[in-house]
Amino acid sequence: MKKSLQILILLLSVSVTGQSTYLHCGKLIDTKTGKVLTEKTIIVSDGRITSVENGYVQPKSEQDEVVDLKMKTAMPGLIDLHVHIESETNPKAYLETYTLNEADKAFKAAHYAIVTLMSGFTTVRDLGGTGVNVALRNAIAAGTVDGPRIFTAEKALATTGGHADPTNGSKRVLMGDPGPKEGVVNGVDDARKAVRQRYKNGADLIKITATGGVLSMAKSGQNPQFTLEEIKAICETAKDYGFHVAAHAHGDEGMQRAIKGGVKTIEHGTLMSDETMELMKQYDVYLVPTITAGKSVSEKAKIPGYYPEVIVPKALDIGPKIQDTFGSAYKKGVGIAFGTDAAVFTHGENGKEFGYMVEAGMPAMETIQSATITNAMLLKMEQELGQIKEGFIADIVAVNEDPTQNISTMENVVFVMKAGKIHKNAIE
Repeated sequence: MKKSLQILILLLSVSVTGQSTYLHCGKLIDTKTGKVLTEKTIIVSDGRITSVENGYVQPKSEQDEVVDLKMKTAMPGLIDLHVHIESETNPKAYLETYTLNEADKAFKAAHYAIVTLMSGFTTVRDLGGTGVNVALRNAIAAGTVDGPRIFTAEKALATTGGHADPTNGSKRVLMGDPGPKEGVVNGVDDARKAVRQRYKNGADLIKITATGGVLSMAKSGQNPQFTLEEIKAICETAKDYGFHVAAHAHGDEGMQRAIKGGVKTIEHGTLMSDETMELMKQYDVYLVPTITAGKSVSEKAKIPGYYPEVIVPKALDIGPKIQDTFGSAYKKGVGIAFGTDAAVFTHGENGKEFGYMVEAGMPAMETIQSATITNAMLLKMEQELGQIKEGFIADIVAVNEDPTQNISTMENVVFVMKAGKIHKNAIE
């Protein structure tokens, strides 16, 4: 009797493991070719895409599941290369630096992660927080909580008083003198140590703040804040540890130093000159535009009291310029990677970025490719993410309309599958 029960349990486990999901897709975006295919069946098993078939293939087993997406457009799970999963804009954000504990941030971050996943973003690159982002990445990977696949920079690197110095805005008794352990760099030795500390803390990549920033408690939003030598030391050390480097940058001089120093992506790029665009092409550096964030800060800066006074003029100056700079960079042939800076605006609204990119002159299909195959390549996941292809991880999302005909449909993702698990199915 006992042996028979063991055999039954084994058979049941094999059946569950071998269960497949058949997605009947009216339209399917082939991100590799840039074509919209019709009447396809995606077969998923054990978290991977086992095949993509012509027509609507019927399942071979009663235990297999069929999902009807015949009136929808399917595509690979979306990838956002610039989010901050630990926080979200609100008028009390600067006070919360002193009132929230790590546990408070963790619960908020877990919520933002679910919101992000439900909006169709199955993978994100988190570009700076307090370390909660590392714990959340691990919890999601372990299946403890739901959320997108996270690649995190842990704590962004700054210079003393620069954008991402964690003590900016504090009274002097609380400022102290943070160093590499806290992500603050002054000199080449500090630069190397700060990278190694991020490795020790569990980061996946490095983020530097090559210029001033809009939302930091400091006057300038564009001055260069690292020397070329410091950036080179960061990038060389990062390479030793298998990291790429992302550089926050609004001002042109800081961008040029970052590009020459060896970074892989420029975040924002607001005041980029034609010369810098040519440098980006020469050094194979990608622009992550974050247009949504620029529009958000400029709108919120008009609300009395929403931001501290030192931030308002920066937000009104820099925010509105990001979209035009992106348009110019795209037309110049600069590589474009999709990223939004979610947290500067409400998590879950990441899909607005597609429309803003199209407004600035980038074709809809190319915006989707930037959020799939391009970003997968930058994460060194191009053999597993970014395409709906046999053997790839089954990250699949769907929208109501064909986004090449109506890009606003990207703001309403109705179906989300991550690694073969359906997290959202709001099919009408």
